[in-house]
Amino acid sequence: MNAAKVPAACAPWVRTRLRTAPGISAALAVLVLSTAFLAAAFTRSVDAYETQALRHDIRTASPGQSVLEVTTPPPPLGQTPAVREGAMRENALSSAHGALIGALPDPVRADVPRSSYGVHTTKPLVADEAWLPRPDALPPQLTYAAPSALPGHSTLRSGRWPVARGTVTPRTREVEAAVTVETAAELRMKPGSAVAVPTQGGGTLTVRVTGIVEPLRPESGYWAVDPLLRAPSLVRDPGSPTPVYYWRATLLLPPDTGPALLGTTGEPELYWRLAPDASGLTASDVTGLRTGVAAVENGPGLLKLRGITGPNTTLTTDLDAILDAYSAMRHAIGPVVTVAAVGIGAVAGVVLLMTGGLISARRHHELALLRSRGGSLKGIGGRLLAETAVAVLPAAALGLLLAVLLVREARFVPSLAGAGAVAALVCVVLPLRTALQHRRPSLHGARDDLMNARPGRRRTVAELTLLVLAAGAVAALRRRGTSTGSGTDLLVSSAPVLVGLIAALVLVRLYPLPLRLAARPVARLRGAVGFLSLARAGRASSNGTLPLLALLVALTTAAFGGSVLAGVADARDEAALRAVGADARLSGEGALSPVSDGVLRQVRAVDGVQDVAAVRIEYRTPLASGQDTRSDTERVTLMGVEPESYARLARGTGLPPFPTAELRNGPGQDEVLPAIVSPAVAERLGERPQTIRSQAGDITVRVAGVLSRTSAVSGSDFLIVDAEGLALPDPTTLLVTGTSLDGQELRAAAREAGPEFGVRLRSAERERFVDTPMQSGAERIYGAAVVAGAGYALLAVLLSLLQTAPERTTLLARLRTMGLTTRQGRRLLAFEAMPQALLAAFGGLLVGWATVALLAPGIDLGALALAGGDPSTPATASLRADLRSLVPPAAGVVLLAATVAGVQAWWASRRGSIKELRAGDTR
Repeated sequence: MNAAKVPAACAPWVRTRLRTAPGISAALAVLVLSTAFLAAAFTRSVDAYETQALRHDIRTASPGQSVLEVTTPPPPLGQTPAVREGAMRENALSSAHGALIGALPDPVRADVPRSSYGVHTTKPLVADEAWLPRPDALPPQLTYAAPSALPGHSTLRSGRWPVARGTVTPRTREVEAAVTVETAAELRMKPGSAVAVPTQGGGTLTVRVTGIVEPLRPESGYWAVDPLLRAPSLVRDPGSPTPVYYWRATLLLPPDTGPALLGTTGEPELYWRLAPDASGLTASDVTGLRTGVAAVENGPGLLKLRGITGPNTTLTTDLDAILDAYSAMRHAIGPVVTVAAVGIGAVAGVVLLMTGGLISARRHHELALLRSRGGSLKGIGGRLLAETAVAVLPAAALGLLLAVLLVREARFVPSLAGAGAVAALVCVVLPLRTALQHRRPSLHGARDDLMNARPGRRRTVAELTLLVLAAGAVAALRRRGTSTGSGTDLLVSSAPVLVGLIAALVLVRLYPLPLRLAARPVARLRGAVGFLSLARAGRASSNGTLPLLALLVALTTAAFGGSVLAGVADARDEAALRAVGADARLSGEGALSPVSDGVLRQVRAVDGVQDVAAVRIEYRTPLASGQDTRSDTERVTLMGVEPESYARLARGTGLPPFPTAELRNGPGQDEVLPAIVSPAVAERLGERPQTIRSQAGDITVRVAGVLSRTSAVSGSDFLIVDAEGLALPDPTTLLVTGTSLDGQELRAAAREAGPEFGVRLRSAERERFVDTPMQSGAERIYGAAVVAGAGYALLAVLLSLLQTAPERTTLLARLRTMGLTTRQGRRLLAFEAMPQALLAAFGGLLVGWATVALLAPGIDLGALALAGGDPSTPATASLRADLRSLVPPAAGVVLLAATVAGVQAWWASRRGSIKELRAGDTR
């Protein structure tokens, strides 16, 4: 008979702890889940937007840049005719096409449906047919191409598809062809039209048009790499002394007619246009992609291609330039995003440490009892690690899972490392910190007040070291920006965190001074609430650096992130204003067509229009009279304005005031027009009147004022006069100011003005500056940084108040036995929490503003704000302090502190005092 199983002497430690205090474990798990999710989601978000940006840049680039074009001449004349003709036929081209696709080095991959191949002539041939148009009495010059899969990339509009009749050779004297709709319209071609192509033997090859086709996707590489395939072009004759033009176009032959081009004088060439496949690319493939492109351009990969198509094969592409532009933006935006990541990471770490400190304080007496009864530090630490890991590890895993499900197409290892770092920090630091506090016995009730604290030498040395690091980081960031030649500098990126840390240390050292100064006059007051609240605030633990550090770093991070977003928005507004000049612009494309009074009245009646400034703009006006004008004469933009309306435009757009009084003629100066000019024009014209040539004749102007910038033009030298002084004062441009402008009505007015007129909206121009996922992804991260920073700041306040909540509850219970009313209790707790809350709030405002002011010279937001705009727009954007990012989090800290104190006082008043006043309780 087996012996009976002996029951355990006690329940398992972890299960007992989880049953005894499930709320603490659940709160810790929620905090770890949120922090692990943020850590994993950050790395995945950066990976995701960088990957999306890479694919976007390759897909949206013009096919002429992104396509890998492989070309080779036909086999040399020394080869047999059969070999030469066979290389030009469809089967050989198709076979080489498949081999070339397979020979591309990974990760360079071809998008087969978007790729094409064929034969084309490289030398344009003159077409002397009398029925072809001659714009300047010059006959058109045509090229001939036999592309693959023409029916799959176009639609037949009239006639029939061209086909190869029999076996085509260089001796064939007639082939069929198709032309696009635009080519047929401009060159007057139709089914049945024939063009004679000169051959090398002195004869002709007749190319007969059998069909008119329309491209299905004109922007695809099939048509866009060689634009003449889709539409003809007027080309200027470079050998003519006067500007004369002739037509250039391409006729499309069917496959297998390539051998016929061998007999022409057009110097035929075989080509394969391989469109890159960006669907499987990730941000980590950039280095391999650049290496692969270099290899097939001028490396061992090119030798492999030549083994397929011939020894004279070349590969040309601008894909490497696209990768360079992508990498430049990535390196410009990455360090700015790292600043936000370091800030949020520091705040999250401090809040986790605060949580560990709260748990450690709550269990101090329990663990001290275990230690006094023989518990070892190793045993206590092991049990704390076990119960912490049970709550933390599943929460971190769940946070990682949520990040993986939410953010797709990103690497798993960095996100795993982020979530693992959060779990490791909590699992190691929390038990270690709690256990090490019980290395030696501590006196019960020993005071550790801020008022009496005297920092030791070690703390002073540590603070001075941090001060030196912060000063060095700020100086480095101001001098050379957020990145170095080798990438992101983490010390520089941590400058906002270091500034917040130094500010917290300074404020903690200065904190007792205002308390001492305020306690003296308050002690003389009749009521005891004020004195008690200040005395309680002064008796707070001298270890209060951690909550204050969390608050200041969180508020600084929120302020910095909000300032980045505000700086980006300001830069885009400014750039859009520079491009348009007002909220809307109605003008002709470089023409001097006047805007009628009826159109002006129609624009004024559009919904949302507040004011309209009518301006006459003459571009490239020479700074000389008609007799002295030469080809090298300096030119400016001449503007005739109505001074009052133009001044209102300047005020409405936030530009410097326009000096209307300066444009009025003085006595005896009716023949001289006063002008407001740019600084460069002022230097060239001098102080004396000068005669310049306008579209209506010569005018005499004198410099009456200088403006560095004006609304109607941007980035050019200008000269502004009163339109009434011009021989032709009719306006050519309308600058509109207003809110919620109706774009459709404005475009209708432009159509009434004439076909050359168009409308540009400032709002639409601003949207052009966000055209890449890298920009929008970085902005989303900064938006999340602002929210997370504010959330962690409020959580730090809550944790700080919860840490001392039991002590305040006991205090209220004792004071109620002495006659303290509920209202007085609420005031006491609120006043006690206010000093530290106000210190954190005002310190956060000051530190946030100072951080932005210190770091602004080293933060360039140009790549983040203006990458998608007009290349002529200055690509710089400065950082500025944003009150909307500074004030709400700071006000939230004060409001939350007051709310928590009030709720605690209300809750304590509803409970009895028996539990808090137990005999022997020394709280």
